[in-house]
Amino acid sequence: MKHLFFLLISFSVFCQSPKEKILVTDLLKIKTAGRPQVSPKGSQFIYTVTSIVDDPEKKGDFVYQTHLHLGNLITGETRALTSGKNSISSPSWNPDGTKISFARDMGIKSQVYVLDLAGGEPQAITSLPFSVSNPVWAASGKEIYFQASFTVKEFLTDSVYNKKGLVPTWTIEKPMLTGIAKKAKANPNGSIDEVRTYLAQNEVDKKAKVINRLNFQEESTTTAELPIPALFKTNLVGKTELVNNPFQRWSDFEIGAEGIYGIVPADSLIHPDKVLDSYIGFDSKVIYQKSGYRMSNLTLSPSEKWMAFQEAKSTGVQNASLQIISHTNPALIIKVPFDRVITQVKWSSDETKLYFTAQDQGGAPIYSFDIASKQVKQITDLKTGILGFDITITGFVYAKTGIENPSEIYQQSADSVRTFTSLNTNWLANKEIVKPLKHTFTNSKGQKIDYWVMKPTAFEAGKKYPLVLNIHGGPSAMWGTGEASMWHEFQYYAAKGMGVVYANPRGSGGYGSEFLAANVKDWGSGPTSDVMKALDLTIAEGWADTTQLAVTGGSYAGYLVAWIVGHTNRFKVACAQRGVYELSTFMGEGNAWRLVPNYFGGYPWEKATKAILDRESPYSYVQNIKTPLIIFHGENDLRTGVIQGEMLYKSLKVLGRDVEYVRHPGGTHELTRSGNNRQRIDQMLRTYEFFSRYLKIQ
Repeated sequence: MKHLFFLLISFSVFCQSPKEKILVTDLLKIKTAGRPQVSPKGSQFIYTVTSIVDDPEKKGDFVYQTHLHLGNLITGETRALTSGKNSISSPSWNPDGTKISFARDMGIKSQVYVLDLAGGEPQAITSLPFSVSNPVWAASGKEIYFQASFTVKEFLTDSVYNKKGLVPTWTIEKPMLTGIAKKAKANPNGSIDEVRTYLAQNEVDKKAKVINRLNFQEESTTTAELPIPALFKTNLVGKTELVNNPFQRWSDFEIGAEGIYGIVPADSLIHPDKVLDSYIGFDSKVIYQKSGYRMSNLTLSPSEKWMAFQEAKSTGVQNASLQIISHTNPALIIKVPFDRVITQVKWSSDETKLYFTAQDQGGAPIYSFDIASKQVKQITDLKTGILGFDITITGFVYAKTGIENPSEIYQQSADSVRTFTSLNTNWLANKEIVKPLKHTFTNSKGQKIDYWVMKPTAFEAGKKYPLVLNIHGGPSAMWGTGEASMWHEFQYYAAKGMGVVYANPRGSGGYGSEFLAANVKDWGSGPTSDVMKALDLTIAEGWADTTQLAVTGGSYAGYLVAWIVGHTNRFKVACAQRGVYELSTFMGEGNAWRLVPNYFGGYPWEKATKAILDRESPYSYVQNIKTPLIIFHGENDLRTGVIQGEMLYKSLKVLGRDVEYVRHPGGTHELTRSGNNRQRIDQMLRTYEFFSRYLKIQ
């Protein structure tokens, strides 16, 4: 019998199929859950699921598709409420929990839809000539508020919603001209007013683009137009009216029972591109304002007694602080003692607690703030990341990312946590997942630096493996096991036989304002010393081949990759993605140009600042770069600017170095995160292929 038992056990083990490694195309299998919202009755919740599906219009391409789902907190059941090729966004419960509103993209202009849970298909409420977004219900349940965006020119000539002839109060920024141009017949040979009308028509017909504003670079194109956000409301039969003056440019709003709370630029006479301060207003009244500060993320308490908001200096490098203000007594302000990047904020129903999520040491937990005791309490762990949450009768329901699974919905009560969905569970069941191990060290400034080490998939003791140093961007981003964007890339590199080490060097988010600002006027050497120390400590574990080292990263990390290979030849190969390499040029080319004055204290035309920018620019050391380098840039990436990559590539080519430059047509700065999925796969494969020319990898 003993022999038979042994044979049965051996046969069982032998028959178990070995788990598969992560493939590059597994990226297409990942489904992502959106923020849950509990119904007013408390027994159900809605959430979105974003999938990657075949593009029905272009063979071989893939598109994102987002649909609405319903979960039952009592039975644990879930079901899809929408389907098809048209994605939805911003779902919202009506006050009695019987209907759900959302914006639906019908391929031309997104509109407000309402779904009655009693049955039937979603019904279009609006049919407007412009796209709408973020619908929310009024307390009465009879109206829905939503947002839209006009350009200044569009709204000035709108005969439906601008019947009052509203005009901006700020300067139009055209030298020697004030006010609105006089109406005249277009005539190139006519009077000056007729010539101006003719020239204006050329702009409409895309024959000229005249730029007078400061922030003219968007994510993928330049624009002379200033978008102005408008707030509308509609009843359930589609009668729509404009609620605010779009020229006031509210950046955030909350619908109260007796009016609307909004965040408004502090100066109405200066062009909005130049106004960095803002204030909290209620209708036409100023509730709270502080010179040199900007407000964001208004969250109204259930009774409207309190408002939570975030406040930060308008310039410089620091975290915004979470604060609570009394509507009836604006002098009463409570500051939440928590110095982190705070994301979602939610009030308890009795208004005694404020719940929020925050980036913290590689995770993104839920925290609570007790108003009476002024104490902050951590609720979920630091190993995972809460991507969105809501409060239930017994606890929480949330979307979470972790090493074992990039996205699922979970329900947490006082003594248990249950997995609510199986978005990725099934396809992951047969995959071999590498779990990073967290380590820490103290850097030269006395700061604790967190780093994570992933050994290659199917690691064997005694063997030596290539090691990739992967760096995050920002520079204020944060990586860790509670951050979802790199889950697939890290697992893919491990599956290809490479170890991966990543760190949060000085300047990262998730560690407080002092840590965040520790790389001011020091983008290069200080952060380099931190990530290189993480690399060295990983090598000290004994399994990495020191002749087989690679380094990669995007955005600010593209900068740091170029800086590193301009200062050391330790790496066999490198990859710089979407980077900034010459800081003076970046000041003019990128729409993230305010990083220059915020981090370096001035502008390129100022002698002292120019010296710092030259010292901190990787391009200043281009002649030292001898490491083989592949450079990526989205063709339409204006956050950092495509000239950055071109300068670096062209210079290395002139110097006769091993370099390759990849441009992705139509790609923006979001190329590797939420960009075209075929291009995301292309970028990973090209990096792997380039690395394989120099490294001994699978």
